[in-house]
Amino acid sequence: MRHKLLIIDDDDAIRTQMKWALAADHDIFLAEDRTTALATFRTENPSLTLLDLGLPPHPNSPEEGLEVLRGILAADANAKVVIVSGQGEKANALQAIGAGAYDFLGKPPDIDELKALIRRCLRVVELEREYQTLQKAGRLDSFEEMLGSSPQMQAVFSFIRKVAASTAPVLILGESGTGKEMAALAIHRRSARKDGPFVPINCNAIPENLLESELFGHEKGAFTGAHMQRKGLIETAAEGTLFLDEIGDLPPLIQVKLLRFLQEQTFQRVGGRQEIKIDTRVVAATNLDLKKAVADGKFREDLYFRLAVVVLVLPPLRDRGDDVGLLAADFLQRYAVRNGKTGLAFTPETLRVINRHSWPGNVRELQNRVQRAVIMADGRRVTAADLELNGLEPLPFSTLREAREEVEKELVERALRRHGGKITSAALELGISRPTFYELMEKLGVPKP
Repeated sequence: MRHKLLIIDDDDAIRTQMKWALAADHDIFLAEDRTTALATFRTENPSLTLLDLGLPPHPNSPEEGLEVLRGILAADANAKVVIVSGQGEKANALQAIGAGAYDFLGKPPDIDELKALIRRCLRVVELEREYQTLQKAGRLDSFEEMLGSSPQMQAVFSFIRKVAASTAPVLILGESGTGKEMAALAIHRRSARKDGPFVPINCNAIPENLLESELFGHEKGAFTGAHMQRKGLIETAAEGTLFLDEIGDLPPLIQVKLLRFLQEQTFQRVGGRQEIKIDTRVVAATNLDLKKAVADGKFREDLYFRLAVVVLVLPPLRDRGDDVGLLAADFLQRYAVRNGKTGLAFTPETLRVINRHSWPGNVRELQNRVQRAVIMADGRRVTAADLELNGLEPLPFSTLREAREEVEKELVERALRRHGGKITSAALELGISRPTFYELMEKLGVPKP
């Protein structure tokens, strides 16, 4: 995709140098003063603007350039403007960044460094545009804020559409923070029970001596302190969906009683004798290996098979390719609006850190870090420090050959993930032939889809 670039500089030689260096890959527009610059920006809506602060009629001070910056941001709060200034003007460039510029580069610019900076900035632009396109298409709300363009998440969404129409119990597996409750809620809202209640309960958050009463309710006088009859959560979920999170932590006694309810749709309150029949769908979730728990005698095998009629596995964030950038952009937009800080953007370094971080806490960790960063950010730039990430982790190689192979392997695997394992599409994205792609897979030890 060719992007539009606007170069604003009163030095004809620098304008020409940058134009010829960049014209092969981008559509270039030039301006040498404020009037022409703002008119061109409004007409062409460039993806990126390269701005010199020293413009006529005051080429020796930053006032005119800062006015251009303010005019551009007034026209488009999300515009990406890179300041191209001399080393002696670094303080002015930093002032411009505080006013909303995206980054700065020394003048005269090194062309390779300039191209690398442009690539990073345009990647941010593409992520933001993709987010806006999804938002306009209504796709962001399709699964109650479950966002993902990766093949893995598209498969999850397809699974939810199919299973929501049934009444079978569903077991959702996945690491902590992958969105298991959101998936359960999506199943409920797309089911025939959507007008009934969705009742979530974290089995690990309620003391064991209270869990039976919380789930099944109790009769008056059933135990000390039971001064009146009380319905349990299963009863409140009648005609709806009961979501049992952390199901792997259920104590043995409750496992037995839950199994009976799943088999017969009836139960007794604590201290009661009356059989109560309730029609509710049970969706359970856990981050534990339930098969291992069964083998270890910690979880009933018959209950496992009752719960696992249909199993949905949510992928960890580290396996979702470009979804991490898309989610980060979504959270940034959302929390920026809530905190009255529209126009916030990640720095290129921050995006690299986000993409390299392993995200052990998955989507929940990313969401929490971005929410904090929006609050802590000074100006319009969100840094790795705002996210409480310490920068890029040490690279796991010591030679150039190892580094090259590591990068090649990552690119090949990402291309395969983005295209659902289709070799032809992945090879086309990387600009190589199918035979070359196969050779790379074999050399790098990438398994065939």
